[in-house]
Amino acid sequence: MHSNHLLLEEPIRMASILEPSKATFFPAMTKIVGTLGPKSRSVEVIASCLNAGMSVARFDFSWGNPEYHQETLENLKAAVKSTKKLCAVMLDTVGAELQVANKTGNPISLLGDGLVVLTPDRGQEPSSELLPINFDGLSKAVKKGDTIFVGQYLFTGSETTSVWLEVSEIKGDDVVCSVKNSATLAGSLFTLHASQIPIELPTLSDKDKEVISSWGLKNKIDFLSLSYTRHAEDVRHAREFLNKLGDLSQTQIFAKIENMEGLTHFDEILQEADGIILSRGNLGIDLPPEKVFLFQKAALYKCNMAGKPAVVTRVVDSMTDNLRPTRAEATDVANAVLDGSDAILLGAETLRGLYPVDTISTVGKICAEAEKVFNQDLYFKRTVKYVGEPMTHLESIASSAVRAAIKVKASVIICFTSSGRAARLIAKYRPTMPVLSVVIPRLKTNQLKWSFTGAFEARQSLLVRGLYPMLADPRHPAESTSATNESVLKVALDHGKASGVVKSHDRVVVCQKVGDASVVKIIELED
Repeated sequence: MHSNHLLLEEPIRMASILEPSKATFFPAMTKIVGTLGPKSRSVEVIASCLNAGMSVARFDFSWGNPEYHQETLENLKAAVKSTKKLCAVMLDTVGAELQVANKTGNPISLLGDGLVVLTPDRGQEPSSELLPINFDGLSKAVKKGDTIFVGQYLFTGSETTSVWLEVSEIKGDDVVCSVKNSATLAGSLFTLHASQIPIELPTLSDKDKEVISSWGLKNKIDFLSLSYTRHAEDVRHAREFLNKLGDLSQTQIFAKIENMEGLTHFDEILQEADGIILSRGNLGIDLPPEKVFLFQKAALYKCNMAGKPAVVTRVVDSMTDNLRPTRAEATDVANAVLDGSDAILLGAETLRGLYPVDTISTVGKICAEAEKVFNQDLYFKRTVKYVGEPMTHLESIASSAVRAAIKVKASVIICFTSSGRAARLIAKYRPTMPVLSVVIPRLKTNQLKWSFTGAFEARQSLLVRGLYPMLADPRHPAESTSATNESVLKVALDHGKASGVVKSHDRVVVCQKVGDASVVKIIELED
């Protein structure tokens, strides 16, 4: 039985599905991004999250102050030290997000068929009849009959923690809405989403710029998650801003596609961004339900062919309060992997969920199972066909390394790289075995002091499916004599043996530069 995405061996024994999977050193090739917050900010919990499979920590600046997030980050550093597991840092901007501030923190109950007024007057007290918002232009942006959703975090409009509103009337700057479902809004901050309505707010707000230039710069963030990316110009503007900050010129920008504008300009955004985050919460509201799957498959295909990481959000919402995902959620995680996702992003599930560690562990197990039936052969042929001929030198080397590794059933591919580009290209072809990316630091100077590059490149591969970084000794350059590379290779193999990735008599494919030539070689390990 060979479908487009599944690889199942005949004859299929249904009983074999129930057999427990063998434990592996890497829980899954698909990466997991965890959002750190109230339920996941202690050193102990973060350490457990890292051991469970989290490789990127997301800091959401939609709430909390920089001091709070700094405290969490210091705990993350301590957890990384104790677990000896690398973890990248992602700063998530607020962007053009419409918000309702509930200063009192008291729950607000709204009854179906009632009326509520949305006002830009922030001095007003929030209540069941009145919700103050952070945007002065809502009355000019919406019209009678438009749909608006309000909830504590991204929502579907169907649960009792978020409310679905319909615009009834515009009164000056105020928007009067009829309430479509009874709901209780809890918490100090609610997100407001006006469905399919362009909002004239900057993608990178002044508050975002302040946070990036202080907290982001101080902590040398690896990734910037650019919320509400609507045009390629948004990414270019963010890149210019990061470049001005010097130390953040290497920070990768992941464009967050959250609404119809972002969807419409997807191709241009993909060209400019380093990666894409499919924010399915807001998108799920802007798109008709029957179109959501189609967008996901098309977007992930485009990211895969461009060789840029794609991250999927909102997969196990129910695990915020429950120890097990729903059947639909479990299937959804697997389908995200089969569709080509590089990483799964967990938001509320780890931020304020009751089971952050269990959620990461469960998602990792589902990803690992899906990867076993991922039809790599078909994917490889499709990617080679898409790239076409003549291939670039690097693309040819990368695809050859993957093909060789599959043919000889190698345990691992080892790639020496300085920028990380070669390793990412190998990962683009989705090899069935892990890719050990040995990042060789380079010495650089600003005429005042010397410094090594490499840490950014190593951590940034933590968001690419199947890529595992290792920072090499800077005394061994990536482009050098074969003798020097042999010593680095020995270190990499020893690392692989110690971590259980390779063992005696295994075959390993090595991709490296010797002088001006790129070399792919196959080695068999001795006892």
